[in-house]
Amino acid sequence: MTPTTDIPPTGRQLSYLRTLAKRTGGTFTYPHTRAQASREIHRLKQIADTGFTFAELQAENQARELHGDPPLSYATAVQASEVDGYGSAATWRHTR
Repeated sequence: MTPTTDIPPTGRQLSYLRTLAKRTGGTFTYPHTRAQASREIHRLKQIADTGFTFAELQAENQARELHGDPPLSYATAVQASEVDGYGSAATWRHTR
């Protein structure tokens, strides 16, 4: 008999994890056991229960774009006015 920590996650758990990740705009570490899957589900459900999801942010930004308003972003998002250049050549525009 194998310990319960070695039982792989169920298909339902994996499916629900993908659904929650899509709903919240988040990601998850692929679980190797049912216990890990349960912990990830619990973590993503807490994010989903806040009532604000990535999909809602996208929908709000589309509505704002139609009205000519600037898009909403997360407070920690890098703004275009903060950097010069693109990709690996990008640098901060202002130094301390």
